[in-house]
Amino acid sequence: MMSTKARQPAGERKDPVCGMTVSAPSTYRLEHAGHAYYFCCARCQSTFAAHPEHFAQPADAATHRRTAPPDESWGAGYTCPMHPEIQAAHRGDCPQCGMRLEPLLPVAGADDETEFVDFQRRFYWTLPFTLLVFGLAMSGHHLTLFDRTAQNWLEMALSLPVVLWAGWPFFVRGAQSVVQRSPNMWTLIALGTGAAFSYSALATLAPGLFPASFAPHGKVAVYFEAAAVIISLTLLGQMLELKARAKTSAALRLLLGLAPRMAWRLADDDSEHQVPLAAVRVGDRLRVRPGDTVPTDGVVLAGGSAVDESMLTGEAMPVRKGPGDPLVGATQNTTGALVMRAERVGAQTVLAGIVQMVALAQRSRAPLQGLADRVAGYFVLGVIAVALFTFLGWGLYGPTTGGESSWAYGLINAVAVLIVACPCALGLATPMSIMVATGKAATRGVLFRDAAAIENFCKVDTLMLDKTGTLTEGRPRFDRVVTCPGFSADEILQLAASLEQGSEHPLADALVTAARARALRLTQTLDFESITGMGVRGTVGGKAVALGSPAMMRQAGVAPDTLAAPAEALRVEAASVMFLAVDGQLGGLLAVSDPIKQTTPDALRALRATGLRVIMATGDDPTTARAVAARLGIDEVHGGATPADKLALVTRLQAGGRRVAMVGDGINDAPALAQADVGVAMGTGTDIAMNSAQVTLVKGELSGLVEARRLSVATVANMKQNLAFAFCYNALGIPLAAGLLYPLTGSFLSPMVAALLMSLSSVSVVGNALRLQRAKP
Repeated sequence: MMSTKARQPAGERKDPVCGMTVSAPSTYRLEHAGHAYYFCCARCQSTFAAHPEHFAQPADAATHRRTAPPDESWGAGYTCPMHPEIQAAHRGDCPQCGMRLEPLLPVAGADDETEFVDFQRRFYWTLPFTLLVFGLAMSGHHLTLFDRTAQNWLEMALSLPVVLWAGWPFFVRGAQSVVQRSPNMWTLIALGTGAAFSYSALATLAPGLFPASFAPHGKVAVYFEAAAVIISLTLLGQMLELKARAKTSAALRLLLGLAPRMAWRLADDDSEHQVPLAAVRVGDRLRVRPGDTVPTDGVVLAGGSAVDESMLTGEAMPVRKGPGDPLVGATQNTTGALVMRAERVGAQTVLAGIVQMVALAQRSRAPLQGLADRVAGYFVLGVIAVALFTFLGWGLYGPTTGGESSWAYGLINAVAVLIVACPCALGLATPMSIMVATGKAATRGVLFRDAAAIENFCKVDTLMLDKTGTLTEGRPRFDRVVTCPGFSADEILQLAASLEQGSEHPLADALVTAARARALRLTQTLDFESITGMGVRGTVGGKAVALGSPAMMRQAGVAPDTLAAPAEALRVEAASVMFLAVDGQLGGLLAVSDPIKQTTPDALRALRATGLRVIMATGDDPTTARAVAARLGIDEVHGGATPADKLALVTRLQAGGRRVAMVGDGINDAPALAQADVGVAMGTGTDIAMNSAQVTLVKGELSGLVEARRLSVATVANMKQNLAFAFCYNALGIPLAAGLLYPLTGSFLSPMVAALLMSLSSVSVVGNALRLQRAKP
């Protein structure tokens, strides 16, 4: 029961609808449930009267709603980036691969670089020791500054901090791989560097254990430099990998950062307080001021404004919102004021859903290095077995010559096997190709974020494209004017631009920009009024002007039917149409469209020529989407697609055996970009899209996709060649190191020659990878 007879108290009150301060006495007031409410105008009073339950909730109900805490458990815990099935409540190392566990979901604004800082400190503090050891090994015997014994001791002293301190995390991970029965690259690195260092240390501490044939210059050769260089290179590689992995969580941190930290909440007594977003509960009334970010999902209770929902739909046109319309958290309010009721908070919001979808999709991809790790698992076991059989075979059945024990030969040959099987070439096989390819691609405007993108791009058979900002420019531009008799095109544009010159709407900006480009003089607008969902009106140069939809024209007493045919034809061409009335007479219509990029048609023809299936999926309305698709020759179109719809489409295609590349530029594309076999972001789009994708086209042109695909094919072939080089060297070197040539030649493969073969394998891999630099566009 409501009444207008409540006594007006002294002082100031808050309008419960719009939140404005109402000074006493106010002529607009109502009484509801024993409480008096005061309003700034008749419109707010009538809005309250129509839906009082939206603005005057019982205190006990409000209290009950605000005691329900949001779900804080989502994203808690840690997982392995290589093995997403591994999850733990606390941070640690993955029991399968030894990699550092990462948060399931990062915290907005936080960036944990503890491991990176640790590796960086180990690398830079020990790099001088590595360089000194390497310099002594390469040229120390020419300088004659020390005798051989002194040089060996000096090299061991210099390499000790490198191997035992800088390389300690690698030995720990190698030991864990043995304990967990999961041999991997860390097993190889620990074995290779450990064997080289242990052999060299033994040669320095007890050179008498070695046969004379291994001391051609009176001293046994040592390989401290090999162990130190391997450790330093591995640390450098880990630093680069950690930086690259940090970009994955950067996308999620940016997404989480879209939501404001604070919100304006209206209390039960209509007072206004700024509270942390985490304190907002379902049912709270919140104010959204002009220019503010919508704090959470809900519904408009009062007010009117245009809200930029591009983070959700990808479309640049703000959407008009009024009482009863839904609002999505993290969207951007423009010029109007809104009062909303929170309906979803925390993990239940649309933004939280997008974040979780991106996180799950990113963790679902297997990295390219997984192939090397799987092969290395068997390779490591094989190397260990060969080294063990070599040691036992020579110890039990080997000859005893020169007074040397056969077990000494067994030890030396086993060490040679481990050194020649050092994982340098295997570890460099894919990273070197990736490094060269990504550098080459960057010079051509294509940025690959990770190796998986390069590997998968050549396998893609389906190309899924967003529309706005991908196929089109993403910025509305003035298209044309259609006039009625008695009006000129410049007159219609001048009146429309003058009326809209104070608006921030993209359509208005397109009209004003076009008018200024034609040097048209804009005049002041009086009595300006914006009608939500219909258009605007005002007085321009003494003329009553109305601009907007057909409904706006009918409200102004003008029939738009005479221009219905050209208006529909323009809509079919994907243009937005606005009618203009002047002094109660239809003056014409103005069309604003999002033009297709000039390079798009040629790029699509080239991509289709490679056999790709092309699909458009856009948040724009189906009519506009079909119009753009028809102009570009795209047969399969999905209009009105939400972020979840795009993600579901990618998943459905993948379930059907398709390899999908998704190309987009908006926040709404982020889940699909992360889920796709290859996500491609336009460099002119949002940071979140670029961080969710594995490939970025710097110039924002689809023509870069053709270049990316060609580089992918060349790079994958190069990586396979490198892996073949690495395994061929090991396949030849291991039998030689085991002493298979001894019955024919009577000689062994010295660890020095084993180290040379190891180096040659790395050189061949690096040299082959550098051939990618000569690849022609």
